[in-house]
Amino acid sequence: MQTDTRFYIDGQFTDRPNARLLAVTNPATEQVFGQVAAGSAADVDLAVAAAKRAFVTFSQTSPEERLALLDRVRALLEERSEQFAQAIVAEMGAPIGFARAGQVFFGVEHVRVAIEVLKTFQFQHPLAPNPGAEITIRREPIGVVAAITPWNWPLYQITAKVAPAIAAGCTVVLKPSELSPFSALLFAQVMHDAGCPAGVFNLVNGTGDVVGNAMSGHPDVDMVSFTGSTRAGVLVAQGAAGTIKRVVQELGGKSPNVFLPDADFAGAVPKAVMGAMRNCGQSCAAPTRILVPAERLAEVEALAADAANAIVVGDPTDEASVLGPLANGPQFTKVQSLIEAGIAEGAKLICGGPGLPVGLTKGYYARPTIFSAVTTDMRVAQEEIFGPVMVILPYTDLDDAARIANDTVYGLSSHVQSASADNARAFAHRIRAGQVHINFPAWSGYAPFGGYRQSGNGREYGVYGVEEYLETKAMLGY
Repeated sequence: MQTDTRFYIDGQFTDRPNARLLAVTNPATEQVFGQVAAGSAADVDLAVAAAKRAFVTFSQTSPEERLALLDRVRALLEERSEQFAQAIVAEMGAPIGFARAGQVFFGVEHVRVAIEVLKTFQFQHPLAPNPGAEITIRREPIGVVAAITPWNWPLYQITAKVAPAIAAGCTVVLKPSELSPFSALLFAQVMHDAGCPAGVFNLVNGTGDVVGNAMSGHPDVDMVSFTGSTRAGVLVAQGAAGTIKRVVQELGGKSPNVFLPDADFAGAVPKAVMGAMRNCGQSCAAPTRILVPAERLAEVEALAADAANAIVVGDPTDEASVLGPLANGPQFTKVQSLIEAGIAEGAKLICGGPGLPVGLTKGYYARPTIFSAVTTDMRVAQEEIFGPVMVILPYTDLDDAARIANDTVYGLSSHVQSASADNARAFAHRIRAGQVHINFPAWSGYAPFGGYRQSGNGREYGVYGVEEYLETKAMLGY
């Protein structure tokens, strides 16, 4: 049993041996393998007070000093990458190959990108055009940041918040998901060993209803950066409203992948399936709605079923596994329920379905599942399933495709497939979403990421991510 009852507050690990313990379950075995301490509002008070004290001096550090700190963090993350990968396999079931090449690699990449952005970021500049007055614009760190991160990308979501906050000169109190806490404690050790000044980074484990609420409503927290479900995002925003703090949220999604009539169906449909299933479908930006011309529906069904049936689902410690289990029991129950709902509503099941994959008798494993002939009024077309479930919706013309693509409460990410860059870009303009990927481009930590509508507000990644942690000051007559 791995038991860790420490928090990281004011530059040191502080033990809470008498705190209530939160169980951490290995989703591949359904066995509890660890425990962490559940923090309290009093623990949040200590962490926020430390961050507030540290902000006085850290906010005045030079970009060069912050660059040096971030570079030490990056180097230690790379050096300890295997430790992080193994922790993520155990706590949320990512296959070891994907944990290394996806979960950990992209987490380190957020730090590298923050470093590159900071090298050239202009924190002060004259206003141009400047009609008849001396006006200087200065960008200053917003203050103490409460970072609340989810279980599906444990390291990636931490570095996407902490690295730009540090680059901006802010101090941070982190609440990682209580379902994937051990990778976060490894990250706290990295911050400590990198020589992070006391109070600049703090970590309190615990539940959202206690620690998350205390952070959101804390009068000395200047900003909340939250990634999670839309339901939880509403609670965070409500908690923060009383103190008028900035709230940046990256929430749910139901992203479309639109195949224009001139797309390369044979090459792109298998990629679309893998994109929807990546991380066992547990990604807010997963393109889980595939929109195709009605006359190509049978062809797409065959291509998609072949791709899904070839996916190897199994033990996440096995290098051959492409998908591991869903990350936890409640998520498994939700995914199974929505697969059953798709069947009950009359969607055409072309592969997968409810229950465990063949050959597996324990663990929170789900079968890669694809529904076709789906209509927009079905739950599987509207609700974020967060599992290896993809739906295919036929359209009659491009106007119909645009209507279907935008017919959800979300607007986080989207994809367009076309042989013509002009056609793809023209259709991309019609999609109400924060990102549009055309013909499967490489992921970039520089591209701003965030959503329209109930997918959240604000942006992360790259220069736009750093800017979220800054206030704008105008100095006249300077």
